Amino acid sequence: MEREPRASEAAPEAAVLFAWGANSYGQLGLGHKEDVLLPQQLNDFCKPECVRRITGGGGHSAIVTDEGGLFVCGLNKDGQLGLGHTEDVLYFTTCRSLLGCPVQQVACGWDFTIILTGNGQVLSCGSNSFGQLGVPHGPRRCVVPQAIELLKEKVVCIAAGLRHALAATASGIVFQWGTGLASSGRRLCPGQTLPLFLTAKEPSRVTGLENSKATCVLAGSDHSASLTETGRVFTWGRADYGQLGRKLESREGWKLQSHDSSLPCSGPQKSMPSCLHCLTGAAEVSCGSEHNLAVIGGEGPASCPLCRVLVVGQLCLPPTPIPADRQLVPLTRPGREAHTRCRAGPKGTKPLPLSHFVPPVNLAETPA
Repeated sequence: MEREPRASEAAPEAAVLFAWGANSYGQLGLGHKEDVLLPQQLNDFCKPECVRRITGGGGHSAIVTDEGGLFVCGLNKDGQLGLGHTEDVLYFTTCRSLLGCPVQQVACGWDFTIILTGNGQVLSCGSNSFGQLGVPHGPRRCVVPQAIELLKEKVVCIAAGLRHALAATASGIVFQWGTGLASSGRRLCPGQTLPLFLTAKEPSRVTGLENSKATCVLAGSDHSASLTETGRVFTWGRADYGQLGRKLESREGWKLQSHDSSLPCSGPQKSMPSCLHCLTGAAEVSCGSEHNLAVIGGEGPASCPLCRVLVVGQLCLPPTPIPADRQLVPLTRPGREAHTRCRAGPKGTKPLPLSHFVPPVNLAETPA
């Protein structure tokens, strides 16, 4: 979702990258494996390029630069860094196998990585134990990025969950692969047939989205979402923390739909995409492990931009605006675009009411 700079805009300053938190595998790129409590600045490993995207997986991290370079570090036991070996890496390191192939986006799953190139091709590396690499007859792991040949159309957006992945094509079709969402369906709906896209180890079209054009796909641990060109949000998958934004009884929500021959697949209601009408007009959505954020934007009567941030899942159910007295604090310098991204805490964390919501803190004002 990067914007094109206007000719009148001054050239941006070189990006400054900070890292903090858990670091058991060197995923912070600081050269060691000690946890870091306060943000620490990383060395200028990609200077003079600017950082375009940053993301992280189960224990590895990835950075895409403005020129399409890919830097990775952290856990690498399944080859998820794509460096041709399985040793952990403590510093951000260039993925040399992709030199000369500009990267547009990278998505990190639990133990695998999905890569989108500038020409719309999708590559994958890491563990393939659940078909999350999109190569059904490939090895159980791949240490060098390989193309997902079954995605024939140009892809514009990718996402990775715990053990599944998604892609949106230029024509707005959504594909999903990896069996990460299937286990929940089988437990709650034994003996019943699940939609193909939940059980496929190769890209399978997500049914239920035929009348919409997706521009963005997102993935939590065990749920998925798509954002359409008209600002509609669709969700599907696991819902035990309310991450789908709608109330479902544990078993009732998985009952089979009445048979409809016009549908390509009649599956459990919860595993089929459903539109969240209360989020219509969404400008951006982000998925954490078991929760989500959505930015609802529009224009006021005096051309004054309006914006609401809604939370879904761990914090509340259904989608609920963050209270007005919780002031949002910008964490970027003026002139550089910011994007909403979220990650969840440990699975099983008790959902908190909004009265316990901790307001954002300006990290620039945090004492060292």
